[in-house]
This record gives sequence, structure tokens and C-alpha cells, in this order.
Amino acid sequence: MRFGLAFLSGLVFGGGILLSGMANPAKILNFFDVAGTWDPSLGFVMGGALMVAAVGYRWVWRRRAPLVARAFVVPGNGTLDRRLLLGSAVFGVGWGVAGFCPGGAIPALGLMRPDVLLFVAMLAIGMGIARALDARFAHGLPASAQLLSRRVKEG
Repeated sequence: MRFGLAFLSGLVFGGGILLSGMANPAKILNFFDVAGTWDPSLGFVMGGALMVAAVGYRWVWRRRAPLVARAFVVPGNGTLDRRLLLGSAVFGVGWGVAGFCPGGAIPALGLMRPDVLLFVAMLAIGMGIARALDARFAHGLPASAQLLSRRVKEG
């Protein structure tokens, strides 16, 4: 059941990304080009996603436990630290330069376009580098971040 729900969630998410045109990097880049060929549709997609997420979170948090697990796993570290801010900045710059984010690139893999394949390959390399750096400097992380990191690796 767990695999089936994960598959269904991914299918709905990927279908939404493709249907909304968010797998097209030109659409993303045009959103950031406010002085030129600005396309506000990404803002509408994000707004719709926020509304669905807000309703979903309210519904989910009323439950005692998730459908396919014993308990919710929630990160304990709620601080805005250098690691989070730097990671967010790298993500944003990459998104603005390439026109892809991981959520839009993974469903676009099915299109077999060279730019998508290159982006996903670089994404995988970047994730490998981040994991290596994380392992090397994990002793400097707060205990809650270390625990979450272990859960993700074990899960």
C-alpha cells in the first residue's frame, strides 16, 4: 500500500507539472523576466499549490498518525541557519539559471530532452557532493539535523 500511494502521489504531481507547463524551462525563465517576456502563470501554479497544501496540512494534522506509518516524522530544527539559507540560495540561483527545479525536471525525464538529461545528471552529481560534505561536516550540525539525516539515510 505504501508503494502504491507513493506511486500515485508521484503520478499526480508529475502529471500536474507536465499539464501546467512547468516542465518547460522557458515558462520558468519567462516568469523571472519581469522586464521582458514576463509570464505570470508560474505564480498561479504556486498559488494553487499553496491552497491545496494548506487544506491538505489542516486535514492531515488532525490525524493521530499517517496512513502508512506509525508516527509523523517532523524535523526538530526550526532555525534559519547558514546551511539552510545557503542551500536555498543555491536552489534559487540554479532554478533561475536553468529554468528547472528537481520537481519539474524529474517528470520531464520522460521527454528525453538533452537539457533535461543534463540537468538531472548535474543534480545527481550535486546531491552526491552535498552528501559527501554533509558526512564530512555532520559533527557541526545540531542534534536534530543529525537525527533527521540518519532517518533519511536509513529510510
